[in-house]
Formats: sequence, structure tokens, C-alpha cells
Amino acid sequence: MNLKALIFDVDGTLADTERDGHRVSFNQAFKDADLDWEWDVPLYGKLLEVTGGKERMLHYAKQFDPEFANHPDATTRIANLHKAKTQLYVDLVARGGLPLRPGVARLLREARHAGLRLAIATTTTPENVTALLHAALGPESTSWFEVIGAGDVVPAKKPAPDIYNWVLERMQLPPHACLALEDSGPGLKAARGAGLPTVVTVSDYTRDHDFKGAAIVLSDLGEPQQPAQILSGEVTPYPYASIQALRDWHTSGLIQSVPV
Repeated sequence: MNLKALIFDVDGTLADTERDGHRVSFNQAFKDADLDWEWDVPLYGKLLEVTGGKERMLHYAKQFDPEFANHPDATTRIANLHKAKTQLYVDLVARGGLPLRPGVARLLREARHAGLRLAIATTTTPENVTALLHAALGPESTSWFEVIGAGDVVPAKKPAPDIYNWVLERMQLPPHACLALEDSGPGLKAARGAGLPTVVTVSDYTRDHDFKGAAIVLSDLGEPQQPAQILSGEVTPYPYASIQALRDWHTSGLIQSVPV
């Protein structure tokens, strides 16, 4: 099956948003709400094992602030915290604080020129996606993506495959016609659970994740003058993620998916 579409994760894949974006915004929201919660860099790395911001806060509260977690209004309070955090993050991104990762803008342009369809499958909110795209690529860039699956459009977050299944259904494409681009173990598991061959570009927090089942694992997408490092997978003649490279990795991922 020929490659027809690319489906991108957002946080860690399009940009390194977690450490200096989401974490900072969470901490400011906690401070503004007079909570003594403080997520430092190592702690936040552990908390990322829980996908979804509201789910992450509840997980933290159950461990470190059970009085908050057991309060009758805990769900509402977490929802309000998450709303405040999202606005803080959007403001940060709008100021140009989070650039795209190497190769992302180039690959998006090349994919559009090659006629590949584009989509997004992420657990972050639609507001976060829009803010990042507009700041990094311009206000027209959201129209580049045929489907944007984000936030709570499905109840089960990654590593469940639901968000990918939701996107595939709306694109009316089978998974073997698509290639997912992810940065984390839970993201890879979600994509593979939906049957998608997957290319992984590791981020600051995900270098030690289990990426078994990925077509290839790279340091980033790379540029013609800034080659990507192959961290796992077969040796490839491609120094960066070109369209031809993605087509070959897509084929490799399909072969890996065939039971022996």
C-alpha cells in the first residue's frame, strides 16, 4: 500500500513543548491558584507517564495532596486549573517561546507539495495545537491538516489507540496507508495499536522509552545540512526525513507488522 497520509503527534514531536512550555504553565497555574504544587524537571518527566493534563494533575494530587484529590469539587477544580494552564501556555507560545523541532517545517512543506494528506493525533487541547501552529507556521497552517484530533474528542488517552482510530475514521483511510510520527512510548503504543507504521523522533523526556515496533527511531527529522541520528532501526541511506525516506520507512513498518 502506497503512503497517502502523515499523522503527527504534537507535544515533543512538532516542538519540545513539555519542559519549557507545559511544565512552566502548569506551575504558574498552581501558583495563581495558591497551590503549593511545584513540578520540577525530573518530577515532570515522571508525570509524563500519565497522558492528558487533567489526568496528570489528578494522579499527582492522589499521591501528594490527597485532601485535594478527595475533595467533592476536585474534578471541577482540576478542570479550572487546566483551563487556566492552557491560557498561560497559549500566551507563552504566541510570544514565540517554543520553536518547531529540526525538520518539521521543511517536512510539512514537502509533504504538501508531494500531495500527502496531513492530520494530527494528540492528547493536548485544540487551543494548544492552534497556538503552536499559528506562532510557528502562520495562521493559515491549521488548514494544512485535514483532521485535527485533539483533547477530549475521545475519552481514552494515549497509549490507547482511540485518537488514531478517530482520525483514521474521519480521513476514511486504512492504517496501512498512513505513517504516524511520534516521540514517546505511549504515543508509539497508541499508533501501533491502531495499526499504523510509526517513525519516532525522541524528545528530551522520552530518550529512555521502549520503542520496540517503531519503523525507525531518530534524534529528530533532520535537515539537508543537519543530518538526523539513527538511534534504532536498520541503517538507512537517508541523512534526514525526506519524503522518499518516509515512504521507505513506511514500507519497512508495514513489513514489521506482518506476523511471522
